[in-house]
Amino acid sequence: MLSVVARPLGLGASCCRGSRRAIATVISGNKASKLVRERLKEEVEKMKVQFCGFRPSLVVLQVCVFQVGDRDDSNLYISTKLKAAAEEINRVLCCFGDVLQIGIDAKHVRLPNSATQDEVLHSIMSVNENQTVHGLIVQLPLDTVNHINSELVTNAVSPEKDVDGLSCINAGKLSRGDLNDCFIPCTPNGCLELIRQTGVSVAGKHAVVIGRSKIVGAPMHDLLLWNHATVTTCHSKTPDLPEQVGRADILVVGAGRAEMVRGGWVKEGAVVIDCGINYVPDETRASGKRVVGDVHYASANQRAGFITPVPGGVGPMTVAMLMENTVQSAQRFLLRSQSHG
Repeated sequence: MLSVVARPLGLGASCCRGSRRAIATVISGNKASKLVRERLKEEVEKMKVQFCGFRPSLVVLQVCVFQVGDRDDSNLYISTKLKAAAEEINRVLCCFGDVLQIGIDAKHVRLPNSATQDEVLHSIMSVNENQTVHGLIVQLPLDTVNHINSELVTNAVSPEKDVDGLSCINAGKLSRGDLNDCFIPCTPNGCLELIRQTGVSVAGKHAVVIGRSKIVGAPMHDLLLWNHATVTTCHSKTPDLPEQVGRADILVVGAGRAEMVRGGWVKEGAVVIDCGINYVPDETRASGKRVVGDVHYASANQRAGFITPVPGGVGPMTVAMLMENTVQSAQRFLLRSQSHG
């Protein structure tokens, strides 16, 4: 396995010089995602040759005013996902860094923000029934003038095409430990891959997850649990958060609050995975803002053994895992087609 961790020059993650400990080893999501994409590109090419030009196909369904009410986080994610599926290698000038194209067909379906719930469900059913499409994601939140039940919409996606892994069927399988019979949500799956890249075994470790969202926190808990960690989930009602964080051999933070986890809370030598994407004012930037995570990086990297940066950490891996799920869905489709043929 090629290393995607960047060690401080001349020092390991836990080495000291005199009485001063070295800073944490940085886990590069950009490098890790590139390795995933290179592997997927080879797999897609094999399918194309073996099955007469067959290519995996992904549909991104979005309810929006141009671009989801101009939500910065959704815009960035959508843009990167579509560029990742194009035929040629492009330099994507965004926080996800270089994107290696792997040959997936991608279509961005936009519905106006006046769309009703029935119209959204009809669009989903059309994609479900289209055998040339292997992956479907509905970009959340749904910024619409009408009331739409997001849970109903998410569960309307066929489990066989639910490459975001958010339907109740895929979530239920994950919670029961059926990891080989479901699609795992992209961000937790990417986090686990980044943890693996450190060489630190998850089994037997005490893992702490901050956040309990259906997209990150809850599935991250399940994924770590079924990889044999002892897992504590913390949230807004946890009274002793610094104490809980201090026990973590592996810390995954998806709280949605800029730099809330302070370096002094972190156990020395811990693996810290920061899922946060927050925008804070910065007068030195042309945009007037900059991206930070949920962990105060400058202090946490003085205590952690390994840490993901923001940007360039979890973000690129989220997109890479979406591509992996889409390729996997296409492979399963081909297997079903062969068995029925």
